[in-house]
Amino acid sequence: MSAGEAWRAVAGGFEVRVRAQPGASHDAVEGPGEDASGQRFLKVRVRAVAEKGRANAAIERVLAKALGLPGSAVAVTAGETARIKKVRICGAADIAERLETLCAPR
Repeated sequence: MSAGEAWRAVAGGFEVRVRAQPGASHDAVEGPGEDASGQRFLKVRVRAVAEKGRANAAIERVLAKALGLPGSAVAVTAGETARIKKVRICGAADIAERLETLCAPR
C-alpha cells in the first residue's frame, strides 16, 4: 500500500488502512483522510470504547456492513492498540468498486 492509497489488493482480498475513532456518538464510515506525512486512510467512527478489543470488533462490523459482507470477511490484522490499523477484507474483485466508493472524497 503506497502512502497515496488507503487500500490495496492482496492475495485473496484487500488490505485497508483505517483510522479509528472509538467512543464516537455513532458508528459510521466517514470517508477518506490523510495525515501530515501524506499517508491516506479510511476514517471509521465506532461507539465502542478502545478496551479489550471492543473497538476493533466494532470496526470490523461497521466495515463489513458498509461493504455488504459477512463479519467473518473483515479482520483487523495490524495496529490492534493503535489509532491507525490495517484491516484485511476477504472477497472477490467486485469489492474493489465498493472500497473505491468508500474511499472517494465526499
